[in-house]
Amino acid sequence: MDPLWKLSYLLEPASLALIFTAVAVAFASAQRALSHSKEMERNRDFSEASITLDQSQALMIPLASSCSLLLMFYLFSSVSHLVTAFTAIASASSLFFCLSPYAFYFKTQLGLMDPFVSRCCSRSITRIQWLLLLLCSGIVIAWLVSGHWLLNNLLGIAICIAFVSHVRLPNIKICSLLLVCLFVYDIFWVFFSERFFGANVMVSVATQQASNPVHTVANSLSLPGLQLIAKKLELPVKLVFPRNLMGGMVSGSNTVEFMMLGLGDMAIPGMLLALVLCFDHRKSRDSPSSIDSAAIRGHQYIWYALAGYAIGLVTALAAGVLTHAPQPALLYLVPSTLGPVIFVSWIRKELNELWDGPRPTPNDKVRGLMEV
Repeated sequence: MDPLWKLSYLLEPASLALIFTAVAVAFASAQRALSHSKEMERNRDFSEASITLDQSQALMIPLASSCSLLLMFYLFSSVSHLVTAFTAIASASSLFFCLSPYAFYFKTQLGLMDPFVSRCCSRSITRIQWLLLLLCSGIVIAWLVSGHWLLNNLLGIAICIAFVSHVRLPNIKICSLLLVCLFVYDIFWVFFSERFFGANVMVSVATQQASNPVHTVANSLSLPGLQLIAKKLELPVKLVFPRNLMGGMVSGSNTVEFMMLGLGDMAIPGMLLALVLCFDHRKSRDSPSSIDSAAIRGHQYIWYALAGYAIGLVTALAAGVLTHAPQPALLYLVPSTLGPVIFVSWIRKELNELWDGPRPTPNDKVRGLMEV
């Protein structure tokens, strides 16, 4: 009964917050990916169209991730300032991408005039877009100064949503190839890397903190208020929640006091969720009658995949509690998300359609332009 009693840890506020946030972010990423696809179709603006992975690219992602992991493991202290600066830029652009639809909605609802005021990177920028960009930059600067975990999570969520929206999977075949490769990748770097490199590479990289370039510059210039600037930063490549969530509103630097989940453990399943959500959308759109459309919406693949993601995430956390050891989350998330989708599509005799992906028809572009 003692091991089972330990599972009550999953009911603590930090664990519940992590589970709820991860599930919500995975679902929001899929929804934003679908909306982004519709925007590109309506505007015929394919300069910002998403990247659709092919087989060779799917195979390269685990190899590139492994190389990046080793680079961060051996050279992180030398390149941490550069990594932090690049992450800050990526965070600001991702946050701008996530908030842009809301800015457009409020502008439309309030009937605000939004004239073009300048051009940047061959694109016209409106007044509201400039204000939004300043807001996003201000949030990133606040994170650089304070290093607060809430801002870290906000920026990490934005990066995850932007990634899933711009990097797509065309079908379940490529999706299965990518997920299986990352399944092996996660297991190796968590369970077996210590045998080859003398330390758990995945855990070492996930828990190390980056030097704050803002603190370095302020220190070299002897600026006032140096003690208020965080010396080290948790990069927004993971969600972090203080185990004492109620008392954790003041940022801390001790990673032992935080529980965490990598962005890849949300983004990779989020790509699968985006794939099946787009499939559900096409099935609902192409249904001959409103009754059939309602029936399809009640049995969408997204709900099977999302439920599987929640179950896999809880299982991964439970395994970590019972074993007192870091767990490769994709070990649990890949079977729990990919398995139900493949099984249900096989039962419905739609596996071939999902496996090969949609075949474009002459009416697809017309339908895209007609959608609101």
